[in-house]
Amino acid sequence: MSKEIKNLDPKALWDVFYELTQIPRPSKKELKAVEYAKSFGEKLGLETLVDPTGNVVIRKPASPGYENRQGVILQGHLDMVPQKNSDTGHDFEKDPIDAYIDGEWVTARGTTLGSDNGIGVAAGLAIMQDNTLKHGPLEVLLTVDEETGMTGAFELKGGMLDGKILMNLDSEDEGELYIGCAGGIDTSGKLKYSEEAVPAGSEAFRLSLTGLKGGHSGLDINLGRGNSNILLCRFMSGAVQKSGMRLASIDGGSLRNAIPRESYAIVTIPAAEKEGFLAAVKEYESICKNELGNVEPDLSFKAESAEMPGSLIDASAQDRLIRTVCGMQNGVIRMSDDMPGVVETSTSLAIVKSGEGAIDIYCLLRSSVETAKMSLANSLQSVMELAGAEVTHSGNYPGWKPDVDSAILATMKKVYETHFGKVPEVKVIHAGLECGIIGDTYPGLDTISFGPTIRFPHSPDEKVHIESVKKFWNYLLRTLEEVPEK
Repeated sequence: MSKEIKNLDPKALWDVFYELTQIPRPSKKELKAVEYAKSFGEKLGLETLVDPTGNVVIRKPASPGYENRQGVILQGHLDMVPQKNSDTGHDFEKDPIDAYIDGEWVTARGTTLGSDNGIGVAAGLAIMQDNTLKHGPLEVLLTVDEETGMTGAFELKGGMLDGKILMNLDSEDEGELYIGCAGGIDTSGKLKYSEEAVPAGSEAFRLSLTGLKGGHSGLDINLGRGNSNILLCRFMSGAVQKSGMRLASIDGGSLRNAIPRESYAIVTIPAAEKEGFLAAVKEYESICKNELGNVEPDLSFKAESAEMPGSLIDASAQDRLIRTVCGMQNGVIRMSDDMPGVVETSTSLAIVKSGEGAIDIYCLLRSSVETAKMSLANSLQSVMELAGAEVTHSGNYPGWKPDVDSAILATMKKVYETHFGKVPEVKVIHAGLECGIIGDTYPGLDTISFGPTIRFPHSPDEKVHIESVKKFWNYLLRTLEEVPEK
């Protein structure tokens, strides 16, 4: 049961995190979480503000003797990614998350856990309620809709924050300090189609490519995981030629910022081609497992008899869709020249979905180099426009430029070495953090990002390492004691 996590150490943090698991808070639906945070601050008697977008700011005065320290903003986001396994009956707008302890980890049954960024939010709130801690002036900034467009960060206005140091609590590897992040942009295509009648003598099948790991399309993009949209369209490309396959509908992926784990299609074939078609399905599953077996051991590709669809996507649109998906770039595009082992530029073909006369294709592009990001966006636009799709770019957000001379970076390196016996790694993350956006509104912030160890965010396999949460908490408390003076 979820309540068992309340007994973990540090109890103050886990108590708040448990409460967050009981509050439905998918992106764009986090009003109850906003109300919870507002009530949390007000019950403590602290100055609490909520802006028109839903961002929450809670202010706490400095501890006695720490009034001369620079003000610190502890920042996280209230929303979570709503991903679940297909066999899990969970409503993210109504049901609590069923979190439980699994050995050294906390995870959830069949859904995302919400440790991204629930642990960071819980840490900030837990600090605000503990009057025994030593710290300078504090503010907690909790934004909304980070996962689907960073709306809260974009809509944050000047004048709400007083602090000079921004500590983003949304990184996912304990012992690492992040001083920069990638920017991103959504590139989407809409391919229109007309409906055609199903030829006489056809049989219908539901193709399902499932069992992939998915994951965060930034943090996990370098792991070589399969993309269910691309794998499905790759099969269909051959099936059109060999079996006369026709496409009635496609539904692949569900979130713009997650590597697609499951893709489905309703197709028809001439009845005479059934035996060869089913053999091809079985053979393709073996091919995929051979290519991705070490990375995707649970991959499954099946064809099951289905109810005959009322119509088909016209043959031209079908062909253009399949060719487009098979021809689009996906995955890591370039590694960084400046930071070995760090992805510079990537793209994830996240969603392919048909309905109401159009097929929507959604890609999320990331890069720490602005010009490379836009060049990739133009490349994908060219491919989709050649297929006759209408292309739009949206949600463009900046990266966060590293500052190796940061005062809070120097402080945190020293604190970590003193308390844990080694120097933390300093990195740039290939994911979108709100730091760059907030920094545009509040120029001059001394910014850093860190957090506990979280694995497989944005997927139902998400889990957070228990001991790393304790270490993260203690590190945060010790750092607040050592914040530079004004």
